[in-house]
Amino acid sequence: MALPSKFYISDLHLGHKNILAFDNRPFFSLEEMTETIISNWNSVVSKNDSVYVLGDMFWNNAEIPIVLPRLNGAKYLIKGNHDRVNEEMKNHFVWIKDYAVIKDGEEHVVLCHYPIAHWINADYGYIHLYGHIHSGRDTRPFNEYAEQMRERGFPYKCANVGCMLHDYTPVTLDDLGLR
Repeated sequence: MALPSKFYISDLHLGHKNILAFDNRPFFSLEEMTETIISNWNSVVSKNDSVYVLGDMFWNNAEIPIVLPRLNGAKYLIKGNHDRVNEEMKNHFVWIKDYAVIKDGEEHVVLCHYPIAHWINADYGYIHLYGHIHSGRDTRPFNEYAEQMRERGFPYKCANVGCMLHDYTPVTLDDLGLR
């Protein structure tokens, strides 16, 4: 039996019609996007795995009872700017936080919805995972800064786990090339 894995994803924006155009998502409808995300999630996540959602899971909380019971694994939420936490949501997540530092195997991982220029122990190899900036114009300054830090000899291991950047599928540190 395989050991449980830890997966990461952000910015699903379930129930958000305008996100289809904003992100140029390849779906004809919200229903198609929702069903694809559920299918992709369950294709890689087993019941014993953990998934850390780094914010903006739901645009419309009416989607919570439709989606969350269908998703495999233990779920953890790092709140994003569009998450409106309610009691029903709390029932489906192990915990809900603004920010967290967790262990994934031997790696320390800093989780936040927003990219952080100087996260805790960035100079000592801690990994930073984030979302929020999607794939638009906001990504360039952060990516350029991260590259400059690496050029100066700092480990600066970080990645955007936005679903639209990873085929609408949760990813592992190995998938991201960070282990």
